[in-house]
Amino acid sequence: MNGAQRPLRIGLAGLGTVGCGVIRLLDANRALIEARAGRQLQITAVSARDRTRDRGVDLSAFAFESDMTALAERDDVDVVIEAAGGSDGPALELAGATLGAGKGLVTANKAMVAHHGLELAERAAQSGAALRFEAAVAGGIPVIKGLREGAAANSIDRIYGILNGTCNYILTRMESTGADFADALAEAQELGFAEADPSFDIEGVDAAHKLAILAAIGFGAKVDFNGVAISGITQVSAADISQAKALGFVIRLVGVADCDDPQNGTGRSALLQRVRPCLVPLDHPLANVSGPTNAVVAEGNFVGRLLFQGAGAGAGPTASAIVADLIDLARGDAGPPFSLPVAELEAMDRADPGGRTGRDYIRFTVTDRPGVLAEITAAMRDAGVSIESLIQRGRAKESGGEVLLAMVTHEGPERCVAEALALLEGSPSLTSAPLVLPILRD
Repeated sequence: MNGAQRPLRIGLAGLGTVGCGVIRLLDANRALIEARAGRQLQITAVSARDRTRDRGVDLSAFAFESDMTALAERDDVDVVIEAAGGSDGPALELAGATLGAGKGLVTANKAMVAHHGLELAERAAQSGAALRFEAAVAGGIPVIKGLREGAAANSIDRIYGILNGTCNYILTRMESTGADFADALAEAQELGFAEADPSFDIEGVDAAHKLAILAAIGFGAKVDFNGVAISGITQVSAADISQAKALGFVIRLVGVADCDDPQNGTGRSALLQRVRPCLVPLDHPLANVSGPTNAVVAEGNFVGRLLFQGAGAGAGPTASAIVADLIDLARGDAGPPFSLPVAELEAMDRADPGGRTGRDYIRFTVTDRPGVLAEITAAMRDAGVSIESLIQRGRAKESGGEVLLAMVTHEGPERCVAEALALLEGSPSLTSAPLVLPILRD
């Protein structure tokens, strides 16, 4: 290490699980980290709501700011770590102030990057500051670095993966124990894998934040979180898990992004981004991802399929990713946060999924009376949907004599399935809305 080079001076905003994890990691691995960074990494100031709370780490050596934005104004801070959270409010104000002051920003805040990443990248380009957010996607897995640097020579064809550990834990517990959704969610909350309010996780929003970031990096696009079609896992039942297993699949919440060639003479590419539960073939790499684990697959035109897998959350993995970004900044390894200079990021059209072809699992809950099956198959026929297989199972008497009817379609256009379901909308034969789960293509 060059002892003549002054330390990289760090302001840390947020002293929760992640912020304290950064302090512990820097203390535990300091010699190794500084040897790899080529200089000292020194926290000089911190900020949190409560100064007096015991967090199990020694804060006595750090200046304390009750207003986190003040970290951006300190002369003894070169880079700010934003670990406070929230897509707007104080976190966004701190991010803008830090980059506006020409100081580096490292954040784990996926919501902020998904919603405001473009404006922050523009601010960073104007001031010449570095913006890094490896920890915002998949915790300690270096997937952003892998896409931005390791696969930089490739045209990326598709990015997809398991991006939320809470959902993956719930689905794999349902798979291994036969529990229904509500019971598996309650267990995840008891073990700390799910929040008291798990809505962002189970409704797919958290995974969508991450997918929007990955798509921007992989395809050179402007971040478009509002363009992500989102379906969560709340409607997946134990019966669906069982049916999938009988058909040779498991169910996983999967985010998928791919890019069409320019359409309609616009000269712009069309981007499709979706988060939804999928049936995953048992021989697919994602089928073996269990518990609160994340896994991301990127397919490049020369490198082929790349798989990134590991812990997607937690103090240790997230702190690891934050400190890896700090090491890059200490070395002077800066570059565009989204792979391309912000002025070259493309405003991509949103692709129409209707013409995409694929296979689907469709589950109907219907009344147990004659003619129901004929009604459903007639709608499929009229919409041009070909049925590959069909399973019908009765439910307990206390369910009111309902029947679960599940089918797998042959490959065909997505719009045909949508048309078939539109034909069945309002039918008294259906006791609840059908559930459509696509089969993940290899």
